[in-house]
Amino acid sequence: MSSKNFDIHPVSGRIGAEIVGVSLSADLSDGIIGEIRKALVQYKVIFFRRQQLDAGGQIAFARRFGEVTRAHPTVPSLSKHPEVLDLDSSQSAARANTWHTDVTFVDRPPLGSILRAIVIPPSGGDTIWANSVTAYQDLPPYLQSLADQLWAVHSNIYDYATAAVDLSEELKAYWAAFRSTVYETLHPVVRIHPESGERGLFIGGFTRRIRGLSKTESDDILRLLQSYVTRPENTVRWRWQTGDVAFWDNRATQHYAIADYGDQPRHVQRVTLVGDLPVSIDGKHSEVIKGDSSAYTRCQAVA
Repeated sequence: MSSKNFDIHPVSGRIGAEIVGVSLSADLSDGIIGEIRKALVQYKVIFFRRQQLDAGGQIAFARRFGEVTRAHPTVPSLSKHPEVLDLDSSQSAARANTWHTDVTFVDRPPLGSILRAIVIPPSGGDTIWANSVTAYQDLPPYLQSLADQLWAVHSNIYDYATAAVDLSEELKAYWAAFRSTVYETLHPVVRIHPESGERGLFIGGFTRRIRGLSKTESDDILRLLQSYVTRPENTVRWRWQTGDVAFWDNRATQHYAIADYGDQPRHVQRVTLVGDLPVSIDGKHSEVIKGDSSAYTRCQAVA
């Protein structure tokens, strides 16, 4: 892809590109916004170095691409900005160091997420994204055929802390809030991207089980499919700098925030865009099993 309004520098072979020559705090034309969206769909995650944005500017930029959600269905938002999820290592020991797609436990997972770097440790704290479309394309035809037929239950009860032991009281309180309302949704394991028409694996850290299979069978199949998502050739790793903005297509990616920075400060803020109901290859939509997410997808800004 080429653009008349900015430069596009691919970061890796299959996913990720840096957009150069755009100030996200500027009054961008509809044409530039349209080209950014095309780059997002093509490269799955796009990066903007050293931007001059505050929380209000981040929200304003996000709104150029659609409706904005609340910060999270269960976790508290930033004061005065219900759209912003504040992720500050000095305030919480919680880490998103598990491969996941954002908020897939609701019926309409976010279209995309926009993350802004405020404080970055001198070393560590990178984020990795994976392309779930090329992962599906890498599957042998017989595994594609199997995946095409599968549906999986996603839930916030199956979360980042599943494998953790000896949790601190702080983390116990965080995960209690995370689970305070239970959400479960049935999603196709292979979803059709609503803009590109591509098929991609729609699994990750909130996937609890495959419908109709035993736990052992489900775990084995999910582990096999997930191994294709996280192959190095399907990933891109971003070394953050203060002011950087990452914008990823949540419909076609997974990501992993690397928790290798110890007690160094790391502070980022996330805004997410309302998504659509995932659709399977035979045109069926995701179904709610438990939980009403309408408050999450109908965010009202604080004046």
